[in-house]
Amino acid sequence: MTLFDIISLVVGVLLLVIAFLAINAKKLINSVLFLSALSMLAVVSFVLLKAPDVAITEAVIGSGLVTALFIFTLLSVRKEETK
Repeated sequence: MTLFDIISLVVGVLLLVIAFLAINAKKLINSVLFLSALSMLAVVSFVLLKAPDVAITEAVIGSGLVTALFIFTLLSVRKEETK
């Protein structure tokens, strides 16, 4: 087994574990944070697969924009619930 295989295996297992945690999180904000971590690990796996263009797109849109949108939406929904 090469170093690449070991790193790929570790990243794949971490992807599965974090996806499971995101699904089973009790608080919605924790799910969003787990999904952000999942997206960042996807970036690592795309880099390992030598797809830097896909990795950059995933980093910008998946990790940055979508996470910010989810958090902004959660905060605005909570503000409307308190009114």
